[in-house]
Amino acid sequence: MSVTTKDAPVLAPRPSGGVGQSVKDSLVVAKRNLIRMTRIPEMVIFGLIQPIMFVVLFTYVFGGSISIGGSTDPQLYKEFLMAGIFAQTVTFATAGAGAGIADDMHKGLIDRFRSLPMARGAVLTGRTLADLVQTTLTLVVLAGVALIVGWRTHENLGKVLCGFLLLLLLGYAFSWIGALIGLSVRTPEAATSGGLIWLFPLTFISNAFVPVTGMPTFLQHVAEWNPFSATVAGARELFGNTMPGVPKSVTGAWPMEHPILASVIWSILIIVVFRTLAVRKYRSATA
Repeated sequence: MSVTTKDAPVLAPRPSGGVGQSVKDSLVVAKRNLIRMTRIPEMVIFGLIQPIMFVVLFTYVFGGSISIGGSTDPQLYKEFLMAGIFAQTVTFATAGAGAGIADDMHKGLIDRFRSLPMARGAVLTGRTLADLVQTTLTLVVLAGVALIVGWRTHENLGKVLCGFLLLLLLGYAFSWIGALIGLSVRTPEAATSGGLIWLFPLTFISNAFVPVTGMPTFLQHVAEWNPFSATVAGARELFGNTMPGVPKSVTGAWPMEHPILASVIWSILIIVVFRTLAVRKYRSATA
């Protein structure tokens, strides 16, 4: 039975279609968000500019200064760097996911969704799926830019594609962290700040931009157990960009010895934990 109060919209009965209905609802919400993105092209354009700047700046500013396996050959640094830039790009999409959900909450759009006969988790799942599509397009463009500046892979096409899938899985996992942040703050601006402030130490205390061998001992342990580092190392392995003279692990950390498996485990764990927390937060925020 629907209930109407002065402060809440009419709550329509939830459909009894189970998982199939939930998937359908999620795809409808994802389509809505993708259409919105096409109507605001500057969102996509600005999302592309930052990672392209990182590629160009790191390649040409630091390329000849950082030693990789005892060599300062710029080509070696390009191949070492790109997996880190790709991983940073997919994780920085977290801020956009959080800001988008916070904006929907701020404008009251979530209250309108509440009045529809749709699965509770579909709003968040649809949003994260739409962000995954946008991240995929960004990654395609960024890979093209990387090839232009000299990045090369040394494995077959199947492994290279698996490397990109590994990166996208991490990006999707982090989008659920963004969803939780977006539901926990009051404004999109706060969601953007909250979505970035923890990402900088996460991405820089890692193996993304420099080998961990030059870090203090305690930071080496942090970097090698960092889920971001596992994905970067796994992507490098699948791209054929592992560097001679750069050990897999300095501290003997298991994730660095098995980076592909570790990355998948980390990503699935993050999805399970933060999706549960985000859906619970959504239910309490819209109760």
